Amino acid sequence: MGKKSRVKTQKSGSGSSAVVSPKEMMNLISELLQKCSSATPSAGKEWEEYIQIRGLVEKIRKKQKGLSVVFEGSRQDYFSDLMSWAQEYGASCECFTVANFGAEGYGLRATKDIKAEELFLWIPRKMLMTVESAQNSLLGPLYNQDRIMQAMGNVTLALHLLCERTNPESPWLPYIRSLPQEYDTPLYYQQDEVQLLLGTQAVQDVLSQYKNTARQYAYFYKLVQTHPAANKLALKDCFTFDDYRWAVSSVMTRQNQIPTEDGSRVTLALIPLWDMCNHTNGLITTGYNLEDDRCECVALQDYKENEQIYIFYGTRSNAELVIHNGFFFQDNAHDRVKIKLGVSKSERLYAMKAEVLARAGIPSSCVFALHCNEPPISAQLLAFLRVFCMTEEELKDYLLGEHAINKIFTLGNSEFPVSWDNEIKLWTFLETRATLLLQTYKTTSEEDRSMLEKPDLSVHSRVAIQLRLAEKQILEKTSASGQAKRLHFQKKLEEGAPIPRYEESDIALLENSDADAKLPIILRKLEEVEEGQEIEVGEDSHLLNRAKVLYGLEANGEPVLEENKAKVKSRDCLWLA
Repeated sequence: MGKKSRVKTQKSGSGSSAVVSPKEMMNLISELLQKCSSATPSAGKEWEEYIQIRGLVEKIRKKQKGLSVVFEGSRQDYFSDLMSWAQEYGASCECFTVANFGAEGYGLRATKDIKAEELFLWIPRKMLMTVESAQNSLLGPLYNQDRIMQAMGNVTLALHLLCERTNPESPWLPYIRSLPQEYDTPLYYQQDEVQLLLGTQAVQDVLSQYKNTARQYAYFYKLVQTHPAANKLALKDCFTFDDYRWAVSSVMTRQNQIPTEDGSRVTLALIPLWDMCNHTNGLITTGYNLEDDRCECVALQDYKENEQIYIFYGTRSNAELVIHNGFFFQDNAHDRVKIKLGVSKSERLYAMKAEVLARAGIPSSCVFALHCNEPPISAQLLAFLRVFCMTEEELKDYLLGEHAINKIFTLGNSEFPVSWDNEIKLWTFLETRATLLLQTYKTTSEEDRSMLEKPDLSVHSRVAIQLRLAEKQILEKTSASGQAKRLHFQKKLEEGAPIPRYEESDIALLENSDADAKLPIILRKLEEVEEGQEIEVGEDSHLLNRAKVLYGLEANGEPVLEENKAKVKSRDCLWLA
């Protein structure tokens, strides 16, 4: 197994551990818990609340300085142990090694040529850290008596990771020692680095992530110190905010859903070695083989010897990658920004519009996405905007007119406009909305580009500005696309061009440009969610309701009917509560 565990208490700069009375620390923790459990601040007050919470956290961190548990040496010192441990436990290690890829960090490097779709990596269940392994560990008694842990698998994994890190007999030590000692998630940002995100769509999730993490830490600190079931946990003697932040980030950047042993449900897991792979565009190539009870990964493409082996983390926006994985992906084919739209209940035509939308399977108030590619809007958003801009006569036609039910199916099809006026209205609305959103940013795209040219930018500042610029670029493209479409349909109207009419054979088509979208809206899984479901970050207990159960699905959303396999979507469980 290589080196023995070398765990030590981190010393402060003065060479001695911080000294603080248990009562003083508990008072600070109670104050933090109360602050983080208060009502959601009113609009515009979120930053002020973040400053207050951060101030309390920094006060706690200062008093805990020198009390965190860390491993001696650097991360790379333990990679040989990781590989030896993986081989001993039955994982495949013949096709790759761990290597440093500069700005991308550590990853897997091919040690031989690997063909696309070739099975090159498998990890047996006994290597995985799961909610079930946590239940069977020293953490089990506390887990069985705490409803928060039972409801939040990611929190359980974080505490499981911390408990095993302090256990010299833990079978997972080779894995834990190989994890980064720090991360680039926003939890590690300095205040001025977070401030660069003010005005962006991502900032609310960043602030909520920090608040939720602080609340969870305060809650579990008190629980570990006072609950009888925690008496045997080493966490009782050393459980700092920095420890919890590290564990949260380890889980947040690595957790995945896998099936339980009987395949009846999903559970959360950390998958050693496989989680060393870095991200690129592509398709999901990882699955779970229930027959052999192991996680399996096939090559995304052909790899030559010494090339880096990549996997696809899923269709995440850059905001999601920054918040949950700690990096910005420059060539992200799935980047997007959220846009909240809804039909006002005070509008005279509200009932009619809501009914047409309901028949199309779309809520009357939604969070949609504007995409970085063309077209910038989905079939669902096109359908919503068409209904949103309908006149009373047009609404009656789609509710009571001839073939009204069938016409609902054409709402998301760009080839079948409601009317030229309707198209002009919706694209004018989209152009205006995108332009207004651009005006909410404190800097322009040109200013952001100039800032990115500065050589002394911190890594986190650079990522924050890149994310801010990417949001603006999507909005700029949307505005330009809206203008071009508006002019196009104005010309159609001026020319008196006839409105294309659907044929019976066309009614099931929504969007001819995308084979994946050629389904009726009501038969497709909406990409959008009801207003508040995706962007609201309230109580921790809501987390699991929002986790996507994706094993058993191909990357394109089509069912997989293989008897013994369940697909796992890479790194797709959100930490935000």
